[in-house]
Amino acid sequence: MNPSFGDIIGIGGVFIIVIAYILMQIDRMDPKGFAFSFLNTVGAVLILISLYFDWNLASFVMEVIWFTLSLYGTFKAGLRTKSHR
Repeated sequence: MNPSFGDIIGIGGVFIIVIAYILMQIDRMDPKGFAFSFLNTVGAVLILISLYFDWNLASFVMEVIWFTLSLYGTFKAGLRTKSHR
């Protein structure tokens, strides 16, 4: 089995999201912090890129939602960080 370029990008995105989730579960990452939302945003983008190579509507809808919520969390965490300075 030889994974395609799209597969490699998508799997990278999945690993980023899963690692962020694991770190949050073991209390090593704040779920309201910038890093958690940023990693989820990057992971979602990579999965969306992979869908260009191997289209799946349900996955696309899920990743657009995931990206949107993660981007919102990233901005919110960034604003919270700026207000604490």
